[in-house]
Amino acid sequence: MSRRTSRRRAHVAMIGIPAVSHVLPSLEVVRELVARGHRVTYANDPAVAGLIEATGAEFVPYSSVLPVAENDWPEDPIGAMGVFLDDAVQALPQLRAVYDRDPADLYLYDIGAYPARVLGETQDRPLLQLSPTYVGWEGYDQEVAAALWQLPGADAYLARFTRWLADSGATTGDVETFCGPPARSLALIPKAMQPHADRVDTGTVTFVGPCFGTRADTGQWTRPADAENVLLVSLGSAFTKRPEFYRQCLAAYGDLPGWHVVLQIGKYTDPAELGAIPANVEVHSWVPQLAILEQADAFVTHAGMGGSSEGLFTGTPMIAVPQAADQFMNADRLVELGVARRVDTDEATAQALRTALIELVADPEVAGRSAALRAEARAEGGTSRAADLIEDMLG
Repeated sequence: MSRRTSRRRAHVAMIGIPAVSHVLPSLEVVRELVARGHRVTYANDPAVAGLIEATGAEFVPYSSVLPVAENDWPEDPIGAMGVFLDDAVQALPQLRAVYDRDPADLYLYDIGAYPARVLGETQDRPLLQLSPTYVGWEGYDQEVAAALWQLPGADAYLARFTRWLADSGATTGDVETFCGPPARSLALIPKAMQPHADRVDTGTVTFVGPCFGTRADTGQWTRPADAENVLLVSLGSAFTKRPEFYRQCLAAYGDLPGWHVVLQIGKYTDPAELGAIPANVEVHSWVPQLAILEQADAFVTHAGMGGSSEGLFTGTPMIAVPQAADQFMNADRLVELGVARRVDTDEATAQALRTALIELVADPEVAGRSAALRAEARAEGGTSRAADLIEDMLG
């Protein structure tokens, strides 16, 4: 049973980055901590202030230089890692100006928020990572990370990172250790999505599952009374400039008997680019995704970890159309779990998309696996368990 009030009011600071997919997983945990009587400050870029302030936390603004708004990330891994280091270097003085005067009793932090670990180490305060995606496993450094350090530019990146750690006063001076497995982490994903889950150190990592609430502040959605089936199509918040893909979806699912379609196109696509919109389709730049999935029968997703987690949490069969980053691995994992079909973007013709949907919803094994994984995800504890564990760290 959840502890609704705290034994001791503490100052808990959450240090995040302004990528929406990284902000959303932490919001309900923050809201719960506030409800339990804690003072919670949440540092992030003003671009996501509205999301954070709705939780009741005190918003602490800092300027981020991550290319989130224009979604213009470097394609090579070392370049992408360098962007996060650039952000950390310029963000740390901004955060110190606040938290050196007003230290937190505990620092929560996103996987991309390097300055949080520096703050915790220099102030000798406990740290707890909130991971919105999968975590490292035994052997990860040899199987994945080692290859990164052999790429062009890696030596210069490591040298620059090492200098920054020394200049910042961090007690962990080795970059691979600093960026490696944290001393304590909560994984805010279904354990089913974790690669090599049997090799994760459960002494330091706890899978609490997706931390969802009602998300009433993000809006509600009502299923049309005459909708026999509902399909949600969404590529998340970042990789949404895909007008041709949306046109293929309209051709595949427009006027499909018995189906009502909700199509989210993001802020980068003009609805005028889509042409005529069939009567059974509603088009939006943003939708209350979880509210729709609770009522949906199928989900076309980019297989980001947030969307994948929501699909599993609601037991919604999925068509995975990965766009970038970890989405390809996530798509394969969903297929392996028996709850999805994968259709790559260059193969996402109207015929392929329609066939995938018809086969997906007609497969009784998919329905059974979706229901079983839904139960597993909800049994992991979610928001209440995460807040309990955070309070345990506060003593």
